[in-house]
Amino acid sequence: MADVVIVRECRHGQVRVLYGDIIRVEGDVMVIPANSRLAGREGLDEKMQQAAGTGLREHCAGIAKERRKLNLQPCGVGEAVSTPSFDLPASNLVHVVGPDCRRPTQDNFRRELLRNSYGALFDEVTNLDPRSTLVLPPLGMDVFAYPHREGARMTMEIVLAWMDAEEDPGVDMVLIVTHEDNFLNNMKTVYRESEDQFPGVDRTRDYRKGKFQ
Repeated sequence: MADVVIVRECRHGQVRVLYGDIIRVEGDVMVIPANSRLAGREGLDEKMQQAAGTGLREHCAGIAKERRKLNLQPCGVGEAVSTPSFDLPASNLVHVVGPDCRRPTQDNFRRELLRNSYGALFDEVTNLDPRSTLVLPPLGMDVFAYPHREGARMTMEIVLAWMDAEEDPGVDMVLIVTHEDNFLNNMKTVYRESEDQFPGVDRTRDYRKGKFQ
């Protein structure tokens, strides 16, 4: 069971930060932090593909094969592709390739690449149905080594802006789920320092008082 750490109300719904195991969190759309090969060979990507079962690996291999026929990467940095969820608790999966900060060429442009990755995710989600609840890990973290403080701030800025924009994305609840203590601590610090600058209104205290679930 994931613990709710932050709750924020935006124009089109809530954004919550949860601490726990993403593969146990149910939603309409679940995000996998993929690599460009869609291979699921390390970190959370590997764990989520294993939980989804062999069907997902075979499906991703099929996508990779077709893309390579066009001389394209299976899924490049800043791109996203959707698949069935197989054994994960969602209706659809979106595989998103964020910046890999272990690679200097990507680390140097990590902010722009991270924004591109979230943009690709949002574009993909708006084509899926149902999409009321979106479950995602913070992109670029885990083995991809995005700096936690900067990544926490950008994650909140980007996701909250999307949920508070003029256009309704059709998503009522975004659950940002992390199992990384360091990232979570940075997220709490960033939120405490800049809570009044982010889009939306804080509802964390109301949630903890049991005013809603």
